[in-house]
Amino acid sequence: MSRPELIKKEIFSIAEYVPGKSIEEISEGYGLDPATIIKLGSNENPLGPSPAAVAALIREAPRANLYPSADARELRVALSKYTGLPVSNIVAAGPGMDGLLDGLCRLLIEKGDEVIIPTPTFAYYELPARACGGKAVFVAREADYSVDPEKVLALESERTKLIFLCSPNNPSGNTLPEKDLRLILEKTKALVFVDEAYVEFSDRNFASLVPEYDNLIVGRTFSKVFGLAGLRLGYGLMPEWLLREYMRAATPFNVSLPALKAGIAALSDKEHLQKSIEMAREGRKVLGDTLPFKVYPSQANFVLVDVFPLKSKAVVEALLKKGIIVRSCDSFRDAGDSLIRVTVGTPEQNEKVIEAFGVVKRL
Repeated sequence: MSRPELIKKEIFSIAEYVPGKSIEEISEGYGLDPATIIKLGSNENPLGPSPAAVAALIREAPRANLYPSADARELRVALSKYTGLPVSNIVAAGPGMDGLLDGLCRLLIEKGDEVIIPTPTFAYYELPARACGGKAVFVAREADYSVDPEKVLALESERTKLIFLCSPNNPSGNTLPEKDLRLILEKTKALVFVDEAYVEFSDRNFASLVPEYDNLIVGRTFSKVFGLAGLRLGYGLMPEWLLREYMRAATPFNVSLPALKAGIAALSDKEHLQKSIEMAREGRKVLGDTLPFKVYPSQANFVLVDVFPLKSKAVVEALLKKGIIVRSCDSFRDAGDSLIRVTVGTPEQNEKVIEAFGVVKRL
């Protein structure tokens, strides 16, 4: 017996989040050997986690019976060294950056409040806001996927609580100019959340602006360059006044002890970090120069490919049959039906992707 009448009405209108496909799913669906499948649809680090992080996980496994520190202070201290910001500006979050978004919406959003989202972009921003009774107000990005700050500001109302910006943007890979961010920060009464999930691959970051503005939040994750997507670990950089209030709404002990220790170890492994960054930067140039379709410039560990006049779903299906998982962007609001996001892989994986796209192009 089900009792849907007990569920909040807002939940029924939320579109289900569409994740990238897993190796297991493709193996079963297409009868392929899992060892032959290349997964380049979720922007994970193909090098895997740092060996230091793996060692930390093994060391901490026998202590899984213990609660972690309630505020993950050890990790926040390590993040302070990494970002250059005081511990009082840093909050650790699980699961991943999504947990940070959940906590902020729980803190800020009441029924009827609004959030502004330039599209296409990461789909999850809308979900926690609507689950809290909020309304998402969308503004289309320009043809080059840049954000017009004046168009964003023109949508602000008395009920606007959050403006979501992604830099580098997912799925387009472009960054937000600092002057545009400053303009929005200085003219809005709302909080501005900048998603920097891919910041390590970029030549621009906004951490240094957090102490300067009392309405700026920067969200980050260990899922990408650090290769810890499976541990679901993120963190936020925010003004001290907001962090104090955020901790009232945050779930206590929301970062597990193994994840906490693995995060600290990953931050200390500069060699693995640099190797991951260099591989992504070199690979995205190779893909951009070689794929037989239009490829947009990227500052992330992925590239956006326009396969027009073909349809993204058809191309993705053809690649799946070859054991290559990439992401059709048709599920991203305002992305159209010809865009595909391709994670940068190892040089060997990139070669196979280029070859497969070439075959598709000739069909």
